[in-house]
Amino acid sequence: MLPIQPLRSFQQLKLLADPRRLAILRQLMAAPASLTMLGKALGVHPAWVRHHLKVLETTGLVELVETRVQSGVVEKFYRARAGGLLLQELILPENPSRPVIIFSGSHDLAVELLANQLSAHVNILTLPVGSLDGLVALRQNLCNLSGAHLLDPSGEYNLPFIRHFFPDRTMQVVTLAHREQGLMLAAENPKAIRTLADLARPDVTFINRNPGSGTRLWLDRQLQVQGIPIGNIHGYENSVSTHTAAANLVQTGKADVALGLRAAASQFDLNFIPLFHERYDIVFQQEQNPMLVPLLDTLQTSAFRRGVEALTGYETMHTGEQIPI
Repeated sequence: MLPIQPLRSFQQLKLLADPRRLAILRQLMAAPASLTMLGKALGVHPAWVRHHLKVLETTGLVELVETRVQSGVVEKFYRARAGGLLLQELILPENPSRPVIIFSGSHDLAVELLANQLSAHVNILTLPVGSLDGLVALRQNLCNLSGAHLLDPSGEYNLPFIRHFFPDRTMQVVTLAHREQGLMLAAENPKAIRTLADLARPDVTFINRNPGSGTRLWLDRQLQVQGIPIGNIHGYENSVSTHTAAANLVQTGKADVALGLRAAASQFDLNFIPLFHERYDIVFQQEQNPMLVPLLDTLQTSAFRRGVEALTGYETMHTGEQIPI
């Protein structure tokens, strides 16, 4: 059984942009084949196949697995070196004087503030995919650090998930801030929404967060505990990847309510009903420490903490503290 392998070479990506080479590779993923067999399958002359096959072999995408002599003719059989290919490659700006740091994880307004404060010296690029997918990206080395606010059933934040994802790596966990989440509602709360149970009312339209986000996972757990069927929530299946996108939909009347940060509600002049406080941590591999020194140093500054506290609903008493795993 051949595995799926990540495709991380620009040369390989360029080669597979040619549909003819891609067609050959897909045939060889299905089963080993000779030049003659590939020619018949694709409706072309074997000599045409030979040229493209040699290019694929040179770049390590296919390999020779068998040589047979049939009716005095030597037939070489090739196969793909992987059962499937996963395309994942970061294309980043090149500027030695301004290094790039990739952040992938849960959307957070303090992370955006951090990126702005460091922008003169470090280029922080953010990809808000949710806490779980951020840890997956970190595991796959697709980012330098991630952000998470995952509440384990034990009542512990983030650490059980980090231990699960990285049993073989030395990880660092640093608190960014504590923050408040709740129901974000239109100004003056015209639908008189008070609790999570009101989400199931037929006259209420909800906008959800993306699957895998800490906010979505918290909500799903609470709905289960309170016995609120998700099928009764109009709009549950519609989601956005950031708190600000959710707040914008409520402000513009496209939704009546969303679960999100007090800070996002404040930015969009929304009503807010607090539900819980949580700890938001940044997570990275220890080997990334040298690259992240400017970022970690900024967390300790009073200017950054003042900026975070001005967001509304944020507490910075433990900002910058390292948490032992």
